[in-house]
Amino acid sequence: MAKHKSSRKRVWLWRVLLTLGLLVGLALVFNEQIKLFVVDHLTQTTMQKIDANTVKKNQKTPGNFDFKSVKALDVSTVGKAAATANQRNAIGKIAIPAVNLKLPILKGLSNSNLSTGAGTMKPDQQMGQGNYALAGHYMTDRGILFSPLKNVQVGNTVYLTDMAKVYTYKVATKTTVNETQVQWINDVAGKKLVTLITCASATEGETNRIMVQGALTKTTKATTKTLAVFD
Repeated sequence: MAKHKSSRKRVWLWRVLLTLGLLVGLALVFNEQIKLFVVDHLTQTTMQKIDANTVKKNQKTPGNFDFKSVKALDVSTVGKAAATANQRNAIGKIAIPAVNLKLPILKGLSNSNLSTGAGTMKPDQQMGQGNYALAGHYMTDRGILFSPLKNVQVGNTVYLTDMAKVYTYKVATKTTVNETQVQWINDVAGKKLVTLITCASATEGETNRIMVQGALTKTTKATTKTLAVFD
């Protein structure tokens, strides 16, 4: 009789553990889906609100440029970004048609900014001048944030706009660098560049970065036609 009761307890315990494991697994799966959905929604809604007046206003706002404050995207971080969506300081847009990348550009590296689009890496940098450096998160979904950079190839075109002009760059370099190799975002005398940085994988603690760099080839006025690439 005692053995029978002990056996029933073990079966019950295993059922409880299996149920808990299933629930935890489902929570992890749906948390990831919810996170991706919210990030994509933040990206799209921010893109729709960017115009010339908004850019001029937001260019005057301060930004956070502390690399060490950047955290991996989790549900909590994304949730905070969604709660402050109306406070985002968008200053432009970026598009790379070859990999279907279209994102808002935001001033600084706050976690809310990086939950929404690409963040500027240096104070007072200007499109079409010096080395315009942007950072973004790499996620498991290749269509979210800077994940598509993994598929960029030399020769691809990168477009930036501040809603007054459209700046066209041609990718000249793509490589993997260590997170400590920050010299890639420095200005280079006589050159007008764009530098894009993202993690080499979605693994937490990843120390390598994908670095894409292009040279300015053309600057045109922002019109309905030239801005169509960002739609």
